[in-house]
Amino acid sequence: MKHIEAFENAISTIRDEGRYRVFIDLQRHRGSFPRATARFDHGEKDIIVWCSNDYLGMGQDDDVINAMHEAVDSFGAGSGGTRNISGTTRFHVDLERELADLHGKEASLLFTSGYVSNEATLSTLSRILPDLIIYSDELNHASMIEGIRRAKCDRRIFRHNDMGHLRALVENDDPNRPKVFAFESVYSMDGDIAPLEELCDMADEFNAITYMDEVHAVGMYGHEGAGVAQRDGVMDRIDIIEGTLAKAYGVMGGYIASDESVVDAIRSMAPGFIFTTSTCPVMAAGALASVKKLRSDEGRRLREEHQAKAEMLKQKFRDAGLPLMESETHIVPLLVGDPERCKALSDTLLFDFGVYVQPINYPTVPKGTERLRFTPSPVHTEAMMDDLVAALLAIWKQLGLPKAA
Repeated sequence: MKHIEAFENAISTIRDEGRYRVFIDLQRHRGSFPRATARFDHGEKDIIVWCSNDYLGMGQDDDVINAMHEAVDSFGAGSGGTRNISGTTRFHVDLERELADLHGKEASLLFTSGYVSNEATLSTLSRILPDLIIYSDELNHASMIEGIRRAKCDRRIFRHNDMGHLRALVENDDPNRPKVFAFESVYSMDGDIAPLEELCDMADEFNAITYMDEVHAVGMYGHEGAGVAQRDGVMDRIDIIEGTLAKAYGVMGGYIASDESVVDAIRSMAPGFIFTTSTCPVMAAGALASVKKLRSDEGRRLREEHQAKAEMLKQKFRDAGLPLMESETHIVPLLVGDPERCKALSDTLLFDFGVYVQPINYPTVPKGTERLRFTPSPVHTEAMMDDLVAALLAIWKQLGLPKAA
């Protein structure tokens, strides 16, 4: 192949920096999450998964699986095309209605992933709002960054959750230009939460549209699982809410929820929606069952149990003197601070102790803040946590890593 050296050099650089990513071949077993089997060239190993974004185990839920079985038996496998050609089924329609109702909005729109929903929506806003300025939190997800970049409009990056910096940027711009504040509710690498009420107040003051990514919060917070905005009572003040069906809901896909005219404009203008085959009916059916279940009393019980398990693991890390990066959410990160030792720590946990947690390195997080990111679920037991802490302590000392001050 032409220019093959350039590709080889790119991979060599990534390896030399200690951030080459290895995918683990996992076989999950229905009904036994978080236990799974990792498959290697030399054989298999039983493991416990500690880094899944299937936060509540809904990918293993009987009601979700049964709904998917019924859908594939009645509709078949694929959707048949884009939404406007042949790819709209009653599952797509019913799921969009359910999501709109969940977020207290007039309408919602399904995409094939949360990445696509962010990228397609944000990149389209500038075509609808001439002379737009987008103000983006510096820790926004790559999908938001890419969508804003593709919008080809003016953009301002404000320091993470820094309302003073955001105000300074806005006050320096023409008050008559349309503005969008783009931010997340839960930031998944640090586990902190945006100051939603302050953001909404400032948006009202400067006539800005609020665009919020709730992917790590939908299903997880609020009395129906609508997210942090529901929990904090500001859902009606967020103009466009973006969410995923692939984390707490345990399936796959993304969406936005907003006023009917906003959703209709994105539906009619976003290439990332128009020219993409719609999500399979079986996925939409499973997601619909999951959303409904997590809106119920059982969903509230799962959320309470999940928060309790996350706090239990945090306390065990604190008690062991491990360098917990304190968070106010279900995300439990441990600071390592070095890419090679982060990878070595992850590998040793997997091969010697049957603990699966992926290293989080640059560019996902800034250099020098490499970490292990744990996501305990309601079905992780205290005994599993104790075994995890014992394994971490043994390897921590072996690698010469500093403990918490």
